[in-house]
Parts: sequence; structure tokens; C-alpha cells
Amino acid sequence: MAIIAPFRALRPKKELAEKVASRPYDVLNSEEAREEAKGNEASFLHVTKSEIDLPSNADSHGEPVYRKANENLDRLINQGTLFREETAHYYIYQLIMKGRSQTGLVCLSSIDDYFNDVIKKHEFTRPEKEQDRINHIKTTRAQTGNVFLAYRDVKEVNNTIDSWKTGNAPVYDFMADDGIRHTIWAITDARINDSITKIFANEVPATYIADGHHRAASAAKVSQQIPDSKDAKYFLTTIFPASELAILDYNRVVKDLNGHNAEDFISALQEEFLITLSPEPVKPTQLHEFGMYLDGQWYILTARKGTYTNDPIGVLDVTVLSNNILKKILGIRDQRTDKRIDFVGGIRGLGELEKRVNSGEMKVAFSLFPVTIEQLFDIADSGNVMPPKSTWFEPKLRDGLLTHLI
Repeated sequence: MAIIAPFRALRPKKELAEKVASRPYDVLNSEEAREEAKGNEASFLHVTKSEIDLPSNADSHGEPVYRKANENLDRLINQGTLFREETAHYYIYQLIMKGRSQTGLVCLSSIDDYFNDVIKKHEFTRPEKEQDRINHIKTTRAQTGNVFLAYRDVKEVNNTIDSWKTGNAPVYDFMADDGIRHTIWAITDARINDSITKIFANEVPATYIADGHHRAASAAKVSQQIPDSKDAKYFLTTIFPASELAILDYNRVVKDLNGHNAEDFISALQEEFLITLSPEPVKPTQLHEFGMYLDGQWYILTARKGTYTNDPIGVLDVTVLSNNILKKILGIRDQRTDKRIDFVGGIRGLGELEKRVNSGEMKVAFSLFPVTIEQLFDIADSGNVMPPKSTWFEPKLRDGLLTHLI
């Protein structure tokens, strides 16, 4: 069963919350982060993407970057921009994007649960990305990145959260510049906090990493490296009930056609797919339908029957694409390490795929039908892993609003 705990959050003064809150470190490159934080010394990007305060040619994974992150975090605390709660609480985090609302519980999750597979995973991680977060956590002594977990709904938890939201004022409530509304409540009643802890311990057999495999893996490894730290035995999470979540598509762009010209490439595709031209960008509307953008033209690719299996992994469109196009034709065998492929979150839209190809940076783009939350649960429960970058969740939690110090 799931072990969770309330915590003494490091968080901003109410009037500064909107200025502090920043998008997650892994959805922005250094240039984008530098531009986003421009003129805002309170932005938490100065902590999570601290290379923005160093020369542009600085190694974003170099030791000076982590030292700068620690310096900037100390500055925000010493200036009074951030303060630490006197007592431990659970927090409620509601996000509203384009009229759709989702609400999660911000808490600490047990590192033991991570190692014992009570917290279930569905992706492999990349060692270099893990090491980056390990260095960041150990230098700042803070978990600045929130791990997004999901679980199968428990009515009593939903009712408790809804009741607290209705009867209490939030500590933060603002509209971010991307149009997403962020509202956070602190559950200050110790009896309710105890009740939530017990419900999870008795009624939630597992939670699932939806977004943040690298953040979770890094926190787990840090706990092994500093075993005397009680705080490091837990990591920062926000847990959402499955009924409130939506997964967006996670698309692919590839640099070249592995020696094929466009005509030969399309011919090779016909063995596994039905191909039709499309006069407009293709956002797949059903399983086993793909969009492809090549040489200024969109195509609809429909996987032929018998070219995929129906097991939890084989039925996924990311698997079909991986097996029947990326590996078989384009020679991409490990998407985690092959530099010829890149991934584009669905939130960026199909226009981003066109832009990457039209610029000449990439040769071909593929749009996919998104994975469902039940598919994610089924795969994690079976002990399998998805191909890299299979899911994209929106809206994203903002960094800096609630931080766990270790």
C-alpha cells in the first residue's frame, strides 16, 4: 500500500507566487528559460535552470551550474521571497486549462515504495539525465521538481479534497501567462492530514509515475547516497486520480531517411501501412492511425491488420511506429540514445512538426494517437515499459510553489 506523508514546504509569499512559479526545467531549453526569466529575479528558473545566470557557452551540466542553483535558492530564501512552513501539511493543487480542471494531492511519497514497486514505472531512464538531477538535489539540498503520480480513484479521498476546496481559501490562485490557472490550498487540519495518510495506506495499493521518471529515479539514488537523511527517504510528488487526467500525443521527428529517397521510403512504408494524402495536418483520431509530414506534404498512415500484436505493449502506436518504421526502415534501434530522433510534445501542436521539417533540421515527422491512462496502468502493472517518450501530460505543475528541502 502507498506510504505518503505531509511536509513542511518551502514556498513563496502569496504576493510573489506568480513571479516565482516557473515551468518545469525539462520542458524548456536554456535559451527559452533565459528569455522566460528575463527581468524577473524571483523566477524559480534561476534555481532549476541556473545556467541562465552564467555565460551562454557554459556547460549546462557543469559544476558551476549546480553551485549557482544553490546560490540562487539561498538568495530567494534570504530575501524572504521563499519561506518554510512551521508545520507539515498536505496541499491541494488544482490546474485549469481551457476549461478542463484537474486536482491532485501534493505530498511526499516513500522512497521505499519506489524501490518496492508500489510506485510503478512505465519508462526507462537515461543515466545522464538522472545524474543531472542527482547533482542538482545534492548541491541545493532540495527537491525542486515535482513528480506527477496517478492512482485509481478512491471516493473518500476525492470527497475530502472537494470538501476542503469548498470550505477554505487557497494560499495561491493565479493565471499564468500561458492561460493555465493554478490554485493551491494548504490542509492545515492535522486530523484530516492523518486521515488522508491512513486512506492511502489502506486503500491505495499502487501509484503510477505519469511524468517525472528521471526526477523520481534521481531522488531515489540520492537517498542511497545520504542514508542518514530522514528527509531524503521521501520525494516530492503530486498524486492525481485517474478520472481527472488526460494524456496528449507525443510526436517524433527524424533527421534523415536512412539512405532512402522520399519515393523509396514511401514505397517501403506500403508493406505495413495503407497510405493516403491529406490536404491538411493530420492529428490521428483513432488507434493505429498516424500522420506523416514529408517534403511539405501530410500523409495518413493506417497500420495494416496483422502488423502489430494486441498485448499491452504491442498494441501501442508508439510500439507500432517503433517496430515498423523507426527500426525496420529508418534504422533507429534505441530511441533513448540515437541522436537522429527527437520528440515533440503534443502541446506544441502540429505546426511545430512542420516547422522542424521545413527548416531542414529534420526530414520527416510523425504524429501519433495518444496513449490512454488505462493503457499506462496496464503496462505498469504488467511490469513492462513503454518506448521512450510515450506520454505527454498537460497541464504541467509549476516549479517553485512547493519545494521539499532535504
